[in-house]
Amino acid sequence: MHRSMSTTRTRTSRTRRLTTVAALVTAGLALAACSSGGGGESDGGRGDITIWYSNNEQEVAWGKQMVEAWNAENPDEQIKAQEIPAGSSSEEVIGAAIAAGNAPCLIYNTAPVAVAQFEKQGGLVNLSEFDDGASYIEERTGDAAQQYQNADGDYFQMPWKSNPVMIFYNKDMFAAAGLDPENPPLGSYDEFLATARTLVQSGAAPNAIYPSPTNEFYQSLFDFYPLYAAETGGTPLVEDGAATFADEAGVTVAEFWRTLYDEGLASNEQYQGDSFADGQAAMAIVGPWAISVYKDVNWGSVPVPTSTGVAADEVYTFSDAKNIGLYSACENPETAWDVLKFSTSEEQDGMLLEMTGQMPLRQNLSETYADYFTENPAYEMFGAQNARTVEVPNSPNAVAMLQAFRDAYSKSVIFGEEDIQSALEGAAEKVDDLAGQQ
Repeated sequence: MHRSMSTTRTRTSRTRRLTTVAALVTAGLALAACSSGGGGESDGGRGDITIWYSNNEQEVAWGKQMVEAWNAENPDEQIKAQEIPAGSSSEEVIGAAIAAGNAPCLIYNTAPVAVAQFEKQGGLVNLSEFDDGASYIEERTGDAAQQYQNADGDYFQMPWKSNPVMIFYNKDMFAAAGLDPENPPLGSYDEFLATARTLVQSGAAPNAIYPSPTNEFYQSLFDFYPLYAAETGGTPLVEDGAATFADEAGVTVAEFWRTLYDEGLASNEQYQGDSFADGQAAMAIVGPWAISVYKDVNWGSVPVPTSTGVAADEVYTFSDAKNIGLYSACENPETAWDVLKFSTSEEQDGMLLEMTGQMPLRQNLSETYADYFTENPAYEMFGAQNARTVEVPNSPNAVAMLQAFRDAYSKSVIFGEEDIQSALEGAAEKVDDLAGQQ
């Protein structure tokens, strides 16, 4: 979900999220305008294929070694690989390639929020139509694979890797506030709020936490949604074609965030930088990508809080995943399917983990790569968290759904201009209408 992770990961988490899906609203409209309905079908073709991978340094290195390994073993079915072309967003570039009919066979940079729209455009191959398509995905990914099915139970995306978001906290600021930096009281809402008040009132931090208050549709994936997933034990924002978030749990999460804004523990003014890296906030909601970015901060990490302080090994969160699409312009889909499986094998998933620090969407991840997590303890909690994540709506109207929610959340929670319950109920009605338009 990044246009260029090599730049975004050295800038701000706010900017990262912007480049994650910037221009998707525009791209979504364009895709809808030229949609042909349905996905491409495999014609049994074998031969050379082209793939695109993300343009950040770590993933380029992973991609190059994967291609080299495949090509050495398959002289008659070679991979030609390149970084995804530059554009305002990956999604816009992919949508344009689908419309032009020149998309590569595989793209290792496919955002789940865009998949249903790409499917509607006719740009994606239904992976379930391969003899071992569904079984391979489900054996690799486990129960979490179901989140990536379309309404008919088919897979138009390979669940690939995630960056499960958690709370990063600044140990030095916690110590300065007289808090235990090794065992911070952050598990329940009461504990979190008391800690936040101590951080700010002591002068240790200008803000306890500083999620972006801007109104882009994806911003709620990094404030409300992780906590809603945690509060509900893994309930998505949209389930079985209906909004879920106007329930008691949604109101509880929204009121928690409203308290942080009301008491000045989080700011509703946009910050032009990285508030955590710049010392403007003692905490941030981020994924394992942040480990290398915040190397100059003495940080710790804990799961996102719940109202009652659910045990860490039971907490859910947002996945922040990126997946793989097999595109219908591919002339050799059978080779592409074999490459897709090769690149998500246990060996290549291990290489991805080692080279990028991102979590393969593979069941039993911590056990499969136990040596890696032992040698890299900073990633261990993210590996465990990887088993408990939720995804964005799998709908052609996903962007509009998330925007309807964000509009209501911004008005009621961030700026306190509307009753929370009424705002969430109004957003839920809009989301239900959008869900019915598929």
